[in-house]
Amino acid sequence: MNDMRRTILWVVFSVSLVLLWDAWNKHNGNPSMFSPTPAKPVAAAGSAPAPTPGVPAAAAGANAVPATAATPTAAPAVAAAGEKVEIRTDLVKATFDTKGGDLVRLELLNYSDAVDPTQKVVLFDQSAQRVYLAQTGLVTTQTGISLPNHFTVMRALPGERTLADGAKELSVAFESPDIGGTQLVKTYTFRRGEYTVAVKHEFRNNTAAAISPQLYLQLARDGNPPAGESSFYFTFTGPALYTDANKFKKIEFKDIEKAETDHDKSADNGWVAIVQHYFASAWLVPDKVQREFRTAKVSDNFYSIAMVLPLGEVASGATKTHEATLFAGPQEEKKLEALAPGLELVKDYGWLTILSKPLFWLLDQLHKLLGNWGWAIVALVVLLKIAFYWLNASAYKSMGKMKAINPKVMEMRERYKDKPQQMQQEMMRIYREEKVNPLGGCLPIFVQMPFFIALYWVLLSTVEMRNAPWIGWITDLSTKDPYFILPLLMTASTMFQTWLNPTPPDPVQAKMMWIMPLMFSVMFFFFPAGLVLYWLTNNILGIAQQWFINQQLGLNKKL
Repeated sequence: MNDMRRTILWVVFSVSLVLLWDAWNKHNGNPSMFSPTPAKPVAAAGSAPAPTPGVPAAAAGANAVPATAATPTAAPAVAAAGEKVEIRTDLVKATFDTKGGDLVRLELLNYSDAVDPTQKVVLFDQSAQRVYLAQTGLVTTQTGISLPNHFTVMRALPGERTLADGAKELSVAFESPDIGGTQLVKTYTFRRGEYTVAVKHEFRNNTAAAISPQLYLQLARDGNPPAGESSFYFTFTGPALYTDANKFKKIEFKDIEKAETDHDKSADNGWVAIVQHYFASAWLVPDKVQREFRTAKVSDNFYSIAMVLPLGEVASGATKTHEATLFAGPQEEKKLEALAPGLELVKDYGWLTILSKPLFWLLDQLHKLLGNWGWAIVALVVLLKIAFYWLNASAYKSMGKMKAINPKVMEMRERYKDKPQQMQQEMMRIYREEKVNPLGGCLPIFVQMPFFIALYWVLLSTVEMRNAPWIGWITDLSTKDPYFILPLLMTASTMFQTWLNPTPPDPVQAKMMWIMPLMFSVMFFFFPAGLVLYWLTNNILGIAQQWFINQQLGLNKKL
């Protein structure tokens, strides 16, 4: 049993050292062993990316169109520069560029920035530090026809720019100039209390012939992780795609860079998104409408994911209208579930989603009852400990028995130290006589590990933890403890739990049993307070149960 436990702990210790080394490398700007090579800085807004064949050159900012033969053949004969139009609702401050009528900046008014709490989270952006845009436009496979796209400078139509008190929605519209007899009007409608935007495209065909346009709905951003991301744990940043056939799929920037993406190319359902820690954006359209999915490297460190939808043939003098939804906001799981099938999966739980989803549901119910996310975490760990009480009791009793026979084992090891085979046989004899199961203390722990790992990802991914206070000095469960009180308590509890465990007979291993918890605890000084609170609670409850069982067996050490 001791050998088995030591083997497991050595594996944990080795993995922890590797993770610490990797985190130190990332902290110092070196490549990670487990995540993509850090992306190069994005070009400052105002510098044009190198144009690709068939794509009109942009005179301002990094811009993208779907990588396809059906791209605009020439830039519209209008001025290259646009003007900014700003609107404000109860939840967001949005900035549009009349060049393309695109959404180029979105400030989330209810969320503080991770780096500078005096500022708000900026999701979409077009600055020297970041480029992240929502773009739309028209393309066609018909030769000789130019259609309005995201390079076309439009005119902002008159209207309110602030959501009035009592008003339920606010709209802003952009109208393109006449381009070869065609015209496009984009209308964005924001609704009070919602992070979804209704986006209506109205295409007018004033030419003498029928036109078959395609509408692209595109998200484009640089490959840099969001500012303020921790070096001590990895969260995914990048495009994602969902279809009924292959479900949710994340797409790495490095795969787009190498043109090695493996995703559905077309379907009559699904959506495209860009995901980052706590927040996401996604283009949503109704099912049973054929669409293509495209990813592309637009320029150096700038990538796009798009849906392309055929609008059908539009006769001369006719108008075609299409309505889509743009989501851009926090990953609030229940609200995302209601918007589109699978959209809640942008809240990334990894391979333990099947356990994480019910754990989040339970955590959410506890929060409704207690009114505080910190106490909800404590209550959830208590419930898990109750659920696994008998498993833990079995493990602690087994460890207690091992502790009781430890003097015999140490004496036997000394006696047969030069006869390893006989030592092993003698050890198994002692186990049989004392009715000790060598795996009794390990298997219950293995059974519980998936649940606690799943809870770890729940706490790491839940946007509701941002700016959520617990008690006193803990004013934000999503950031590290400012005074490191919780990590210090967690380290102390881990050391105390180590003291309760049987002492290995090997002096070197005995020392490592103390060093390993200290090394492992270092990471927790940089983890979000909510995660440390969860681990500390788990430790305290584990110590209480282990102390109680050891007391019953008469095995507690004197303090």
